[in-house]
Amino acid sequence: MARQTRTPITILTGFAGAGKTTIILNLLPQLRTRTPGYKLGMIKNEIGDLNVDTQLAAAAEMAGTQELLGDCICCTNIGQIETTLETLRESCNPDRVVIETSGSAEPLKLVLEVNRIAAATGAWELDGVVSVIDAENWTGYANTSYTAKLQASQTDLIVINKWEGMGEREYDVFLDRLGDLDVDTPQVKSDKGWVSVDLLFGLDGKMARGWAEKSDGCERCEGGHSGAHDHSHGRKSTDDHKSEIECISVSLISTVAGAGVDLKKLDGLLKTAPKDEVFRIKAVVYSSETPEHSNGEQIDGVEARQRWILNWSFGRWTWSGDDVLEPKAPALRMSVFTAQYESTKWMKRIESGNFIALSEPASAAGHLEVKRTQ
Repeated sequence: MARQTRTPITILTGFAGAGKTTIILNLLPQLRTRTPGYKLGMIKNEIGDLNVDTQLAAAAEMAGTQELLGDCICCTNIGQIETTLETLRESCNPDRVVIETSGSAEPLKLVLEVNRIAAATGAWELDGVVSVIDAENWTGYANTSYTAKLQASQTDLIVINKWEGMGEREYDVFLDRLGDLDVDTPQVKSDKGWVSVDLLFGLDGKMARGWAEKSDGCERCEGGHSGAHDHSHGRKSTDDHKSEIECISVSLISTVAGAGVDLKKLDGLLKTAPKDEVFRIKAVVYSSETPEHSNGEQIDGVEARQRWILNWSFGRWTWSGDDVLEPKAPALRMSVFTAQYESTKWMKRIESGNFIALSEPASAAGHLEVKRTQ
């Protein structure tokens, strides 16, 4: 019987008008292309009693949406999140939930509540926090909004949106003002509201099988991550900017049937990868050892070799396991998403064998393949 996995939750925050809903709607075709039938649910918070964005989400055939109107989600609405999540589970049982906050929400309060719900129910897990910034208007609202500054600092990733119409000098001024926050949060530019699902979402159970069987292990849309190609919904970028994400594909193939990965060595990689160099690590791993989450929690009830799904996100990671065993599958398939110009260094570190190897006594029977795919 397959082990029940937790449903991942992604928090998307940003000041009013930053383009959060557009980012979400542009994720839907990517998810459905890769995993037919994939169900994305959304909890939308807005101050006031009118929510046009939820109507847009419904028109885009979002699996399910729930509104929290009237007050900010991190204040008076915080206690309603657990009930709202259960309503979504009962109505559509989504594979993932995105919580889109109001423009005035403080991310840390919401993170604490989601973590509390995850610990209490065992049904959910926090996948990551993403903050969307309107580059054109950042200088204006960052001067007056303390919350806007919190949203840019209490996050795993900053998505720079609405930058295409800015001149080079304007954009440099924006970067200088953003730099005044003195944070090392990774940053990536959107392509007119489009961001690769590879970066925003981790690997969850329903996507794992197809992902692990891909020829290059990197969950790319056709054409790669460059902003100059067609993103399968009829729109081309007018800017030929270089990709800000590099992807390393890793495979560990065993010549011994039933061999497993040394999770203690792999743990060394997870603990030492700095989040300003490595954004995401996703892997499907076979092992008879018991993995440990980044918070030190271990998974109970492991007695035999299993398939494990790893989702590492900006220095935090979780494992989920199931009983799916594919005899011809590699012992490990992994994608490592790095910042620009960092992939060469991390390829060499992975190739050293210090992080990825088979457990004893089959340690010498593994063939490690490391290549850059983007």
